[in-house]
Amino acid sequence: MIDRRRFLEAWHRLDVTVRDLPLGALLLVASLMPVFHGDGTQIGGLPTRPADAPAVLAAVLQCLPLAVRRRWPLVCLALVSGGFALDQLRGYHLVAGTALPVALLSAGSWTERYRRATLVAATVAFAALAVELHRRGPGEPAIEFVTFYLVLALVWGIGAWMRSVRAAEAERRRRVAEDARSAERTRIARELHDVVTHHVTAMVVQSEAARYLTAAPDRLDQALTAVSDTGRRAITDLRHLLDLLNPDHGTGHGGEDRTPPVGRVLTLVEQTRLAGQPVEFTEEGTPPASTGSADLVAYRIVQEALTNALKHDHGGRTSVLVRHGEREITVEVGTDGSGTRDASPGGSGRGLEGLRARVGVLDGDFSAGPRAGGGFLVRARIPAGSPV
Repeated sequence: MIDRRRFLEAWHRLDVTVRDLPLGALLLVASLMPVFHGDGTQIGGLPTRPADAPAVLAAVLQCLPLAVRRRWPLVCLALVSGGFALDQLRGYHLVAGTALPVALLSAGSWTERYRRATLVAATVAFAALAVELHRRGPGEPAIEFVTFYLVLALVWGIGAWMRSVRAAEAERRRRVAEDARSAERTRIARELHDVVTHHVTAMVVQSEAARYLTAAPDRLDQALTAVSDTGRRAITDLRHLLDLLNPDHGTGHGGEDRTPPVGRVLTLVEQTRLAGQPVEFTEEGTPPASTGSADLVAYRIVQEALTNALKHDHGGRTSVLVRHGEREITVEVGTDGSGTRDASPGGSGRGLEGLRARVGVLDGDFSAGPRAGGGFLVRARIPAGSPV
């Protein structure tokens, strides 16, 4: 038994000319069968005459060009129209006359250039054919020709409508793809900001502190080791982001999942402490089995908040609270304002805005601002279980 799905897939892989040929071949066979002679389209009232060599030519001109009706729609329409005119003027009235509306529909649907010129040329050609048929025939009323022309105009209009629908769908897909690319660029920009800002800020603070430790070799060595470790972590995270830009990313390399879980917040805390920032870390509750992207967002909030604490309240007491609930993660990072502003480059505000956007996507709550008694507090409630 033939698999219908596989058959359709194989059929659609064929060239469009091959797929369009069967209809023309079927009409050609029917047109050459004596039993169907005289049963085709008839306008003008000319009597039906027996088939002869020109009848075969008329049938071929009307049928076989249908194979290129989508690839070369104007060529198809011109050939089919010529065959149709020969068919009607000679009085064969072949079944192949059905090919004319098919060719016209395809021309209306697939022609991109010379559309108005095609309409004018087709109208003039039909008017000339109608005049000649009226002269040769028994004098059929003009309404017959007008009605046939209106039917053909309707067919062209349907084709033009199909073309506009197809163009609108292509534009919609283009916009969806562009929106997806824009969203991905925004996401990567946020990741770069979070990773680079945090690690580089920590390295700047640690290297600045090392300048004053030349008299204490042990502490100097510890500070330089911290700078080296921070640099390695920055390189690792940047490589991960570059992997995201690789089209083959995630196609079976079996690598480590680089999404930072909330459990790695302690690493951030230790790194910040090495940079000279006293940090008190508290974690409450048990993380649920599935947190979706809430885990990563919580990690980034702590990372950005600690980075800002190093830059704007260096040496001030800092607290980090991560509370796991059944359906949400709550993060609070605050400083008391007792530190000093570091000499590292100032921020642009993009970090907090990026965090606000991240939390907003998950329908959570985010706030960041000065405390009444001094310092700064960042707080977020992140619904857990949201897909990445």
